[in-house]
Amino acid sequence: MKTLSAKNGKIINVVSREEESKTLTLSDQEMDARAVEAVKAAINKARVCKKPIAGYDKENKKAYIEYANGDIKYAK
Repeated sequence: MKTLSAKNGKIINVVSREEESKTLTLSDQEMDARAVEAVKAAINKARVCKKPIAGYDKENKKAYIEYANGDIKYAK
């Protein structure tokens, strides 16, 4: 588990996928799964409505926006 400190002073614990089953309760795991599905649904809805989708390219370590026509523009 990785501990981060937010600007407002709150402590945030980040749990890796490997540590998930040892750290999270069944309720926490269910909530995480629901959050993942909600994000997927929002992205799919944006695609259907031909709206731009923000993303992050891990390889290039840059944020981008993907437009309905397939164009991708990276943030500067």
